[in-house]
Amino acid sequence: MITPRTLWAEISAGKFRPAYYFFGHDDYRMVEAEKYLVRSFLPDRQRVINSRKLDGRRTSFADLASELASLPMLGEKQVVIVSDFQSYKPTEIDAVLKLLLPPDPNRMVIFSTPAAKAPKRDAAFLEKMKQAVQVVEFRKLTQSEVQSQIRSRLQKEKIGIEPEALTLLAELIAGNMGPMESEISKLTNYRRAGETVTVDDISAVCSGYASYNVFSLADEIVAGRTRTVLQMIERLIADGNSPVLIASLLQQHFISLYLVKHSKKPLGRRDFMAARLRQQAAGYDRGRLERIIIEIAATDAEFRKQAIAPTAALEMLALKIISDNA
Repeated sequence: MITPRTLWAEISAGKFRPAYYFFGHDDYRMVEAEKYLVRSFLPDRQRVINSRKLDGRRTSFADLASELASLPMLGEKQVVIVSDFQSYKPTEIDAVLKLLLPPDPNRMVIFSTPAAKAPKRDAAFLEKMKQAVQVVEFRKLTQSEVQSQIRSRLQKEKIGIEPEALTLLAELIAGNMGPMESEISKLTNYRRAGETVTVDDISAVCSGYASYNVFSLADEIVAGRTRTVLQMIERLIADGNSPVLIASLLQQHFISLYLVKHSKKPLGRRDFMAARLRQQAAGYDRGRLERIIIEIAATDAEFRKQAIAPTAALEMLALKIISDNA
């Protein structure tokens, strides 16, 4: 099994494997790697007609086997991409892998599994793939890798970024390359050369990322600003965040407050926010945090029952939490 970095190095050196299997938790990087392999392996004139992409959920085993049984003709190169390969039965997977033998230097096959269905590292399916093809794991980028790429990309545009803004943006991106590309693009359009990105800029430009807004929402809840809280909920929903998602993020946030109040690490990749979380948690006692977490769980149950409109249920939840603060 190799890393994406090793894959890039091999491709740059002109080294191509007859078959790959992509898996991990970053769909964006997997798709970009597929595109890069196709561009690097196939001559320009062959990319359209000699590149095939099949969906394992919709392509029968017989059709996939037929596709792989047809070898490139007249020395032309060929790429076959098979997504959701894990969808096939174990016996079908075995048969498909046998069709790759002997390897043809003019054909490349790329199997993949989406992040939502990524196999566990000790899964029999993954072990089978390791034995048959070159496996590439696309993990999420680390916090330091994300920060390094943000700085590098902004520096190319001669734009600076404040340390707190950099840390916050990296947290929002959460190791995902796709969101990073999108958010950096927004910032380079928002700020000009010679300017510096601030936390306020992140709040203004990256408003679609609910985790930042939920932290701010919790600030307003702590302060008991009812009108502002309801306005923020309205904006979050208008930005495309469902009431169910907002409630889930609030649940994670208040559990993190409970944990840091008891000298434990917050949930997920929120370590850098521990100081701010502790400051926010100071406004609550243990019993109040426990009641809030229970209230959010009860609201989640209401969502499932669909007894009340989700937006109304979320607003009622916020009002209950504020009332409990009083």
